Amino acid sequence: MPVPSLSKAFLLLICFNAFFFSSEAQVADAAVDAQTASFLEGFRAGFSQAFRNEDIDALLKASSEEARLMPEFQRTVLGKKNSSDYYQAFFDKFDIQSYQREAIEILSIDNVLIELGYFNLEMTDPQLRKFELAGKYQDVWQRASNGEMKLISQAWNYNHAVDFADQLRFEDVPAVIMAYQPHLPVNSDITLELAALNLLMVETIPQKDAKLWAQFFTEDGMFIYSNNPIYEGKEELDTYLDQHVNELPVFEKLQNRTDKIIELHGYVLEYGSHIAVWRMNEYSGVNTGKTLKIWRRQNNGALKIFRQMAMYD
Repeated sequence: MPVPSLSKAFLLLICFNAFFFSSEAQVADAAVDAQTASFLEGFRAGFSQAFRNEDIDALLKASSEEARLMPEFQRTVLGKKNSSDYYQAFFDKFDIQSYQREAIEILSIDNVLIELGYFNLEMTDPQLRKFELAGKYQDVWQRASNGEMKLISQAWNYNHAVDFADQLRFEDVPAVIMAYQPHLPVNSDITLELAALNLLMVETIPQKDAKLWAQFFTEDGMFIYSNNPIYEGKEELDTYLDQHVNELPVFEKLQNRTDKIIELHGYVLEYGSHIAVWRMNEYSGVNTGKTLKIWRRQNNGALKIFRQMAMYD
């Protein structure tokens, strides 16, 4: 399939920007040591216990003052105080019966730790109706100036469709649609490269070009999408994206935005969002969402998605 002329320009821009990186790009060893693994294991157990006990202070004990929560079906919650309000609203609405986490991957890159895992939540509402949620979570830690590890973001979504999604929105909690906030200026090599990649992506998706979309991911990449299990590796990603593009509506407008990046040794963390103006048959609407992408520099200098987690607002 011929590549549209505008996409060719983006591809040239990406190739030009990649020129600045060695063809033998060095990527940090992301393995964790025993001490770090033990620290995260302790936090995981403590967080699960605090959630079951509805203990907000314990839940937020390790969070930075500027931490962000990125829940499915909720606008982004910024700051420790607002995070406390979110959990208070959640626990006012639901009585927690069970909560458990299981880590499946821990990455240690420079001064950042990233933990990906599964969780299961059982709860009841005031009418004693039972609700169960199974999903994925991603915690990002960063070492503070005093050497202490602080939790800077927590994101989660669900492995399945949720028929009570509206009950998981808390309108009174201070929160923002990140897609409506200022984005990063394009004023450096990495912001230029990410802008080009995101512009190409928003051309690719409306064209329902699954093969080109799959090329954004590394061979061992993961797509951690809403209402789905994790898709990992080329074969699973190819199969899922082939199916997924046929389920998509017509996009009248699609825009990706980036509000924060963390550059690491061979990796880039991108906090982003999207605005989608869509229609399908007699239905239409405007949706927003948020995403956390972990890009990894390949040996040939190309930047590709190693992990992507996405949540609707």
